[in-house]
Amino acid sequence: MLFSAFPAPGLYPIAFFALVPLWFSIDRLGSTQAFYAGIGTGICFYLPLIYWIYFTLTKYGGLNALAALSCLLLLVLYLSVYTGVFALAMKKIPVPDGLVPFWGAVAWVALEYIRTYLFSGFPWGLLGYSQYPNLVLIQAADISGVLGISFLLVLANGIIVIAFKHFFQRTWPEKTTMAGLSLAMGLICLGFIYGHFELVKIRGQIKESPSRKISVVQANISQDRKWDKTFIDETLDRYSRLSLQAIPCDLVVWPETAVPFYYGMDPVPSNRVDAMVRQAGTFFLIGIPAAQPSDQGFLYYNRACMLTPLALPKGYYDKHHLVPFGEYVPFKDLLWFAQKLTAGAGDFSKGKTGAVPLKFGTGTTGVLICFEILFPDIARDFVRNGADILTTMTNDAWFGRTQAALQHFSISVFRAVENRRSVVRAANTGISGFVDPSGTILEKTDIFTACSLTRQVPVLSGKTFYTRHGDLFAKACLVAFLLICVIKPMRKKFRRFL
Repeated sequence: MLFSAFPAPGLYPIAFFALVPLWFSIDRLGSTQAFYAGIGTGICFYLPLIYWIYFTLTKYGGLNALAALSCLLLLVLYLSVYTGVFALAMKKIPVPDGLVPFWGAVAWVALEYIRTYLFSGFPWGLLGYSQYPNLVLIQAADISGVLGISFLLVLANGIIVIAFKHFFQRTWPEKTTMAGLSLAMGLICLGFIYGHFELVKIRGQIKESPSRKISVVQANISQDRKWDKTFIDETLDRYSRLSLQAIPCDLVVWPETAVPFYYGMDPVPSNRVDAMVRQAGTFFLIGIPAAQPSDQGFLYYNRACMLTPLALPKGYYDKHHLVPFGEYVPFKDLLWFAQKLTAGAGDFSKGKTGAVPLKFGTGTTGVLICFEILFPDIARDFVRNGADILTTMTNDAWFGRTQAALQHFSISVFRAVENRRSVVRAANTGISGFVDPSGTILEKTDIFTACSLTRQVPVLSGKTFYTRHGDLFAKACLVAFLLICVIKPMRKKFRRFL
């Protein structure tokens, strides 16, 4: 049921009760059994959710089937530990029935927050992301972020668990239990009420706001030909043709590492790009691999470069949050035996440009490259520094015809709502598209099609509570979770001592 709530299948209402079977069974299990039940639940959730990693590792990582399957299962097992800890916390730290939904929601959000940042972070499949089509509910993300939506979903699951418990026991809840359940239901209703009025307000602001005309180019270059030197001319022909079809516009956006050479260092293909930009007569934001000399030799960066209508570099952003074992090997001295699992991605260094928006005409955009869209702090930093739209560029060709591209695209909806900024997405093989500040998907492409899209995207200038303060709510849940996990056992030991 957890898997079914995510795209695809995309049956997002299931998330409101998907945790009930696990949670309801915990009372009849011992602590160890509860932990294992949580891990089993996690495996059944994450294995179908991210199975596409196996496809990537075998086709592009050069791993045999057994090695790729082992890597996938290790990651799934790691993610499932969080679900196991959730189940263990529900078992080991009993609370009054009226507080069960709140304790469950606090524990779940705390664990999701840890997963977002621990070991570089892998916040794929956070429960709140399942609700990206639920426009009314997700408006609350401008206060609490996506983790606040996870909180409300787990709260709903907890209410159902307590209701089932009393139904099967044929008992009527006590007044304190009813008060707690009423408060929990009230918070969920408040989330929907807030979302309704906020959606109306934001849509009104969008109608009165200025806009920028942006084009995204999806050239559909297959991964096995992307870095083939004999295919460079065909790649540039395709990008040039689609880009010139898209003008006039304020900005043309190409995907991550769209240019399969070192722009500015390889003169012949670089001159072709410059000539096309001058012909188009507008700003271009292009993804390029970049090389810079250093004391240790050349350092390589995954870069987004802004070009003026005269093809002059106006600024650039280097990807800061790299993919472990995909774009670099962490702790190389300790993991000397490890190799990057996707050699075609490049061996990149961590960018040092910071979250400085790039200017095009009178507009500014923050750029999140591929994996960075999963980390809300990066988007926040760009908006706090003056970005009036957000751009994300990616190459999802690695994932083939799996649901990974749609899962990746759906995350953009939350970055738009959290910061009330339009999000422009350019992907090599799709999905490319536009999301407005309310989280509405204005237009998107199919995967593995060559095309360009041009759209007027609204520009809002205010800063939300979430933009200013970040995951304040999630941090509060983390502190509460840690304190309860420490205080409860200490109280028991103290009572025994007395």
